[in-house]
Amino acid sequence: MKKTLTSLALAASLMTAAAVEAGDKLLLKTPIAFSTSLPGLGSPIPRVAEQLGLMSGGTLKMKVYEPGKLVPPFEILDAVSSGKINSGYTTAGYWAGKIPAAPLFSAVPFGPEAGEYMAWLYYGNGLTLYQEMYDQAGFNVKVLPCAVIAPETSGWFAKEINAPADLEGLKMRFFGLGGKVMQKLGVATSLLPGGEIFPALEKGAIDATEFSMPAIDARLGFHKLVKFNYFPGWHQQATVFELLVNKDVWNGASEQHRAIIENACKASMTDSFAEGEAIQHAALIDNVENNDVQIKQWNQEMLDTFRATWNEVAEEEAANDTFFAKVLGDMNGFRDGYAIWKENAFLPRK
Repeated sequence: MKKTLTSLALAASLMTAAAVEAGDKLLLKTPIAFSTSLPGLGSPIPRVAEQLGLMSGGTLKMKVYEPGKLVPPFEILDAVSSGKINSGYTTAGYWAGKIPAAPLFSAVPFGPEAGEYMAWLYYGNGLTLYQEMYDQAGFNVKVLPCAVIAPETSGWFAKEINAPADLEGLKMRFFGLGGKVMQKLGVATSLLPGGEIFPALEKGAIDATEFSMPAIDARLGFHKLVKFNYFPGWHQQATVFELLVNKDVWNGASEQHRAIIENACKASMTDSFAEGEAIQHAALIDNVENNDVQIKQWNQEMLDTFRATWNEVAEEEAANDTFFAKVLGDMNGFRDGYAIWKENAFLPRK
């Protein structure tokens, strides 16, 4: 009888422990850097929020705040690190001024496409280096890749660009490491949040801009002001977006909640990539047929100039920052191996 009571007590205690663990609740208050109205860019995070609630049975929730509603987009990293907020959705390229290597985890000129990027992140050293970057820089955050999109347009211009000299003197909104390339080519660059680009174009504060993929740019109305849309997006063949969670909050979360967040973000990588790929052609057709946009391809001289200038920028950045050199070296080493697969397995492009 005593053994039976002991067994029942043990079972009851285990059930109670399980109930307590299941009852632990976590609310992620998540300001975002991109409007949820922007497909593939801001739209993934509400779907992540929905899945967190469903997969956890309601014990894990995310409340999404549109850009500027809780924290300005460019302040998300500091706010998450300090604990002012417990999470945020953004892109590492916004932290170039704080961490030189950060843009390598967002988009790399002439860099990996989405599949290759994910391969490096998940099955190379990418994720380890990504977290190490924030740790080394003193930011108290856990980082999770949580969306990825395929190539962006290379920019919107008011006039044709046929030679490098045509870029000199332009004022242009430009993102990340590609912006450093453009600066070397005589462009005065600025990094503006999406919602500020159209007014800047309209007022003449900038002459040209790049932002994202055609379907996303369409929502911001660039075609109303500038009519030459250039491709390919050499500066962003793929762009990764991140969910940042305050590390104290992350460490205090249950293993179940951490696993749910990690897997929801992995699923979002697939979902965001698929969404982006599905909707671009309609935007291109609409631009040409209804908005008088001219779709332009960079000529070989321009592409060669962009690539050569990027190589100069990469060398300079690596010489100035040892961690940048470490990450770029690891990424390039992975890409050298991947190139053997890519060159043999995929159909050649015409």
